[in-house]
Amino acid sequence: MISEVTKARFDKEVAKYPADQRQSAVMACLAIVQEEQGYVSAESEKLVAGYLGMAPIAVHEVTTFYNMYNQKPQGKYKLNVCTNLPCQLRDGTKALAYLEQKLGVTMGGTTADGLFTLQQSECLGACADSPVMLVNDLHMCSFMSNDKLDQLIAGLQSAEAK
Repeated sequence: MISEVTKARFDKEVAKYPADQRQSAVMACLAIVQEEQGYVSAESEKLVAGYLGMAPIAVHEVTTFYNMYNQKPQGKYKLNVCTNLPCQLRDGTKALAYLEQKLGVTMGGTTADGLFTLQQSECLGACADSPVMLVNDLHMCSFMSNDKLDQLIAGLQSAEAK
């Protein structure tokens, strides 16, 4: 069931489009669900589909196409490491492997303390700054050497300790 607060937020997004193009608000509605719940469940996809008059599979296709939508609960900090070819050539896969070792999880996993989820990512559009990563789908980190990765992880951990 969609709460009245969520419905009002959906209505605001839908109002931006012509009445016969409600489905254009699908990404915004999914972002709202994720903001409120931390991820987009299969049940939430169905609710968004019903609200927008779309087939549930069409909403699922959007959720699974973009890696900014979490399909299961994530750690507090989602670390997306670019492993596209330009970043691979400049140690993107090495950065991912280093984080796997440092955090004790494999790609796609979440640390036991629930703090970090590690993912690989397609192009983040900063090839000249590689290896690059995106923290919580918002903060781009460039030139991520092992030292910079250590500093990032330590900084996030110390922020949690406070």
